[in-house]
Amino acid sequence: MIEREDVDGIAVLRLAHGPVNAMDLELCRAIAECFRDLVADPARAVVITGGGRTFSAGVDLRRLLDGGAEYVEKFLPALNDSFRAVFELAKPVVAAVNGHAVAGGAVLAAAADHVLMADGRGRIGVPEIVVGVPFPRVPLEVVRYAVGDVAARRLVVGAQTHPPADAQAFGLVDEVVPADELLDRALAAARRLAGEIPPDTFAITKGQLRREHVLRMETYTDEEGPVAALWARRVADGWTADYLAKATGKS
Repeated sequence: MIEREDVDGIAVLRLAHGPVNAMDLELCRAIAECFRDLVADPARAVVITGGGRTFSAGVDLRRLLDGGAEYVEKFLPALNDSFRAVFELAKPVVAAVNGHAVAGGAVLAAAADHVLMADGRGRIGVPEIVVGVPFPRVPLEVVRYAVGDVAARRLVVGAQTHPPADAQAFGLVDEVVPADELLDRALAAARRLAGEIPPDTFAITKGQLRREHVLRMETYTDEEGPVAALWARRVADGWTADYLAKATGKS
């Protein structure tokens, strides 16, 4: 599900999970495990990108619909764990967004320290609420950290996906680069963060910048039950199925 290549002390991770790297229970668990292993790994920095032409299309809604409430109960904690493992890794993380990064895919990119996106037809955004589901606290705090409260409100309530230049204006993307330069530019950014800043200084500074958001992730645990209940309700009442049918053109 995740392919690794080491380049000059930088771990390059490629999501390799189906044609659009949809986030299901297994991929979320694999991301969390991979990033937790990187804590003690000799890699100085990480680049995460997508295999194929998509970074990640977000949550696998078909798995969600097939699994129902029982799947939701297992999936949401795994989804949260995957984002937190990326968000809290005390090493530089660079996202190389090579195509569409939708919903959970956008959050995964936003959890990085620096986000590059390939210029082209790829779109990025967080349309969760039109899928019918509320944000769990962890991805909501990741987005708030990445773009600030005002832009987060516009992105979340607007529920649209955006071309690279517009996403850069929101702050969701730091750099828009030619597609054929994406990986090289991401590696250069990772080398800069790992080479120009002492690792312990980087780790402390990253923790300081993200501390309030991590604390909120841990504080609002009373939301977990109502959020999971609404995810299960949207599966049961057909809202999410209707959204998926409209989005894909398939009933």
